[in-house]
Amino acid sequence: MRKLGLIGGMSWYSTELYYARINKQVVKRTGGTCNAPLVLESLNFCDIAKATSDQDWDHVAEVLIAAAQRLEVTGATAILICANSMHKVYERVEQAISIPLIHIADAVGTKMKTDGVQSAALLGTANVMAENWYRQRLVKHGVTLMPAEMDDVQDLDRIIYDELMLGQVKRESERTLKSIITEIDQEGIKAVVLGCTELCMIVDTKANILPIYDSTEIHADVGVEWILGDLS
Repeated sequence: MRKLGLIGGMSWYSTELYYARINKQVVKRTGGTCNAPLVLESLNFCDIAKATSDQDWDHVAEVLIAAAQRLEVTGATAILICANSMHKVYERVEQAISIPLIHIADAVGTKMKTDGVQSAALLGTANVMAENWYRQRLVKHGVTLMPAEMDDVQDLDRIIYDELMLGQVKRESERTLKSIITEIDQEGIKAVVLGCTELCMIVDTKANILPIYDSTEIHADVGVEWILGDLS
């Protein structure tokens, strides 16, 4: 098996989901005898959060590049950045290392294309929902995305940063997400992309009115494929 590097801590709650998902899938695929060879860089989110709020993405890139380079030195053969919003600096990190950096939106887009999904709504933080860098990555896989509703953008940004990043799961926020997804369904959109690795904490990804593409689970599963040699 190949060693996989994870850049986590953004937040540690979703990093825990990655760690559990990857190991459970490796155990399942290997008959229960093996666990995943992983190396983790868990970043201090206080530093990252302040930089993103100040729009200091140069600093974010420096932190993630340093983390990726440390993972490469420790023997990682590929890396996952365990946060959608941090993929804003993906290209800079990718250029600073010599091993594959697996993009979360490519993982999601590839699965949606395989499933034949042609239209979807993207839910996540403000920079994921409203800026073009993430949306364009998904569109390249043949998915038409519903325009972001700015009221939803503000609600989701608050829920993610003020609650989920702190490990808080509130019933009111669960109801808010149900209402948003119901409205998406009424618009005739065929699927929902959870473009935030914490949103699965308050969205039922398995029994919903629309197919839910959980970026955390999909990205982690692509990591499993890399570990087991199914992905080149």
